[in-house]
Parts: sequence; structure tokens; C-alpha cells
Amino acid sequence: MALLLLLLLLGSVTREFWTLRIGQSLVCPEEIAPSDVILLENFDPDYLVFKRAAALQRAGVASRVFVPVPASRDPARPDLVSQGIAEVMARAARMPEPEFIPFRGIEPISLNVAYQIRDFLTTQHLKSVIVVTPIFRSQRSSLVYHAVLGPAGITVSCVPVFGEKTPKNWTQTWHGIQDVTEQWLKLQYYRFYVLWNRSA
Repeated sequence: MALLLLLLLLGSVTREFWTLRIGQSLVCPEEIAPSDVILLENFDPDYLVFKRAAALQRAGVASRVFVPVPASRDPARPDLVSQGIAEVMARAARMPEPEFIPFRGIEPISLNVAYQIRDFLTTQHLKSVIVVTPIFRSQRSSLVYHAVLGPAGITVSCVPVFGEKTPKNWTQTWHGIQDVTEQWLKLQYYRFYVLWNRSA
């Protein structure tokens, strides 16, 4: 009992340190480099991601923006509702002519979408991509795209998009705790199971 109380006390005293480290472990290092295309991650539509991608496009980082959207029954065509939501966000972000890529949601989704993106990029002879993604899924996205696109000769850069929740304040709301916990578990699942099995 004394040992348990000591551990609880130690955890409480060092709380700011380890919560910051957990949050930071989910964030990819920002790498802004001129690229052939901007890939906007759109699994959970987020206006801030569209806004950041549009700003990078206006800054000349890349002239084209690809937005993956779920496919309809015809895997070659995007779902009209999902595309409509993405179009509204793109217009609000002042993003000219985003290009929508339909994807099939096959588990594990992030890995299989990365394969579909790889095939699309190679058919277009594109050699570099900058991935714009929500902050707490950014490290997982970076790992997946480097693992899938790197062997195809495609250079990957990562831009995490910060919102209200950051590595410093995610414990202040229940939604932040839920989001970070979910993303941390998914990162370990991809790192130690999905990508490991893929390489094996």
C-alpha cells in the first residue's frame, strides 16, 4: 500500500512532465519543403487542416492539393456527401481546385489508404509529398507514409496542424484525454503490429 501511494504521489508531482512527453510523442516534426503535392489528411474532416494546407499552397510549397475522400460503391468515384463536405471546407479555406482521391476504407485504414495514395502518386510520376495532418495523429501518419511511400522513391514531409488541444493542455478536458489516449494506442498498434508485420 505504501508503494502504491508513493507511485501515485510521484505521478502527481511529475504530471506536467509526463503528460507533455505523451503529447509530444504523437506529433511529427514539422518539415516544410517544396514538394510536388500537398496531401491533406481527411479521415475526420477538420477545417483547420484545410486552412493550413491552403496557406501552404498560397505560400508556394506546392501547387496541387490532394484530398482523400471515401469512395462510393464504385471505388473509382468519391462518395458525393463526403466530397461535398470537403468542397465546402476547401472553399472556406480559399483553396483553389483541390483534387479529390477516392479511397476504400479497408482495415487497417491508414495503411491501406497510404498504399492507394502511393499507387496514385506513382501513376502521376510525383516524387515528393507534404502531408498535412491533425496534430495528434501526425506521428502515426508520418510513420505510415514514410514506410509506404519511401520504398517507391517518394519523399515525405510532415506538417502537424495545431488546434485548441496541444501537447501542453490536452489533459484539461475530457475530450482531450480521450483523443490523446486513442491516438497513443493507435500509434503503438501501427508501430509494433501493423508496420512490423508489413516489414516481416
